Formats: sequence, C-alpha cells, structure tokens
Amino acid sequence: MSHSGFTSSSSPWWRPEIHADRRPFLLGRNRIQAQMRVWFAERDFVEVDPSALQVSPGNEAHLHAFATQALTTDGRPASLFLHTSPEFACKKLLAAGERRILSFAHVYRNRERGPLHHPEFTMLEWYRAGEDYEALMADCAELLALAAETSGSRRFSHRGMEMDPFAEPERLTLAQAFDRFSSIDLLASVSATGETDRDRLADGLRDSGIRFADDDTWADLFSRVLVERIEPRLGQDRATILCEYPVSEAALARPSPADPRVAERFELYACGVELANAFGELTDPNEQRRRFETEMAEKSRIYGETYPIDEDFLDALGIMPEASGAALGFDRLAMLATGAQRIEQVLWAPVPEVTG
Repeated sequence: MSHSGFTSSSSPWWRPEIHADRRPFLLGRNRIQAQMRVWFAERDFVEVDPSALQVSPGNEAHLHAFATQALTTDGRPASLFLHTSPEFACKKLLAAGERRILSFAHVYRNRERGPLHHPEFTMLEWYRAGEDYEALMADCAELLALAAETSGSRRFSHRGMEMDPFAEPERLTLAQAFDRFSSIDLLASVSATGETDRDRLADGLRDSGIRFADDDTWADLFSRVLVERIEPRLGQDRATILCEYPVSEAALARPSPADPRVAERFELYACGVELANAFGELTDPNEQRRRFETEMAEKSRIYGETYPIDEDFLDALGIMPEASGAALGFDRLAMLATGAQRIEQVLWAPVPEVTG
C-alpha cells in the first residue's frame, strides 16, 4: 500500500519477527561504536556534534543534497540544506583551535539507496591538526581490527570476496591500480601543473577495451576505469588503501609535495566496499574556491542546479592549521564486521522508501 509517495513493504522492519532477525546486527553496531569512542578518547580526541543544517551541503558535482527552508523570526524564508558531511563544521572547529576531533554524524544524501547506500547514514569523521595523512592510514588499519575484534569476527566477507581485517592493508597508488587492472598509464594524461588530457586517457581506455561515450570528459573516463576495473578488485584478502589521486580528483585535499600531479588523498576498501575517504587537508581558501566553482559549473552542466558556497568556511580555512582528516562510512563497517548483507540491517530505524 502507498500514501503520498511513501511505500510500506509487506514485511516492514518494525514487525517483531523482522526486528528479531536484525537485532544481533544492531547490538553489534552499538558495541563497535562504543569501543570506537573509547579508542578515540584514549588518544585525546574530543567528540563534537555539528549541526546538520548548513548554508551549503558541500560542493561536489555528483553529491545530491536535501534542501529545506528556514523562516526568520519575522517569517521571511531562507534556504538551508542537510549536510552531506560534517566536514565544513569540523574544519571550522579546527580553525577555532581544536586539535583532535571526531564526530559520529548523521548525514544526508539524496538519490542514493541500495544495499550499500541509504539516504541518511552515520559518518565517522576525525581530524588530526599538525599531523599528516599517513597517520590516518594507521588509524584506518586499527579501526578495522577494532571492529572485527569487538564483533568476534576473524574474516570480513561481502559478495564473494573475503579479507582478513587484522592484516596490514595493501597500499596502492591510483597510477599503480590503473596499470595493474587495465594497463593504462594514468599519469601520462596529467601534466605537471595538474591539467588533464582527455584524448590521451581515452586512447588508454580504447586499448584496454573499455567502452565510453564520445562526450565523456577526462573525469568521466577516470570514473569508468575506477568503477569497472579497479574498485571491484580492492580489499581482497586484506584491506586496500588506494592513494595519490590525480590532483583534478583531489576534492578538498592538498597537492602532494612529492609530485604536483597527485593529491594527498586516499580511500580505504574492504571486500570491494569503499569504507573511508581521507585527505591531507587543503588550507588555501583561494584554491578551494576555485575547485568549488569548477565543481558547481560541472553540476550545473549535468544536473542543472548548484549549491551555494559557504563563505564562512572559506574564511575559516584561511586560519585553519595544517591537518589531516578522514570520513568513514560507519554503517558499512558495522555491516562487514557483523556479517550483515545490507546496510538497512544495521540501521535501527531505516528511512521510509519513496516512490515517484
């Protein structure tokens, strides 16, 4: 049955027999979260709780936000958004003087629902001021092992892949991954100043037998290889840290001092599942504005909409200390650690499904 676009399945999550099946996963989730709070507290992290309502939900072309409207005290409307990440607020706290912070934030992403995606989910973000992003790689390895130990799991498995959560993660650069899984020389299409050569990368895809459209941009081609050839093979036997993204895919990460073609960004994978995204943080407000404007131009081209830029955030970036930060999909990690197969099995009360 349906009412006003909302659907109710024949076996909703609140039925006692369904809840009884889900409850072990939910209790496992709680235990993991409790142990992670202890782990961070022992390392002098302060837990923060940023507001979900923000002036800007984030400025990545392919992220879709939930928009709402605030009314001033005299009734005038003003646009606000549910954040897609607590990142802007956390970085403002770093600018304010905090040194080590974490947040278990409920975040909201539109147009996302599936076995690994949910419109509202929990993101664990943590930041280390004055420390490089290599420290975050060590954090990720320890948190994987902690989740497994807490849940009594010796192996993680998902869709036919298995891994040892206690093994040292493999570190793989994007250039190495493109070469290993598709025989493409990725950095041959990236100049020393970060410009990308779409035709050069297209030749690589053609030689590798990867189909693409004539109007695909360099970023589209990059994503095709990543999604089709690389991501499904990451995190087999042990976790994979995929690092050194081309600087055009840096988002909010700073360029690498060792190679200006790449950025201090890595993603953590387990059993083909992306778990975390981490940066050596960009602290140049002018460069960050340029990236935001580029992303919003692309969003306008593809989707016909843009999100505002948080000027307050750019001001804060100007006084923010050097730092590194990571965002981890906590529900996905809880899924793997408890043996759940779908993200909704580790969500206490999932968002109702909607229809057109």
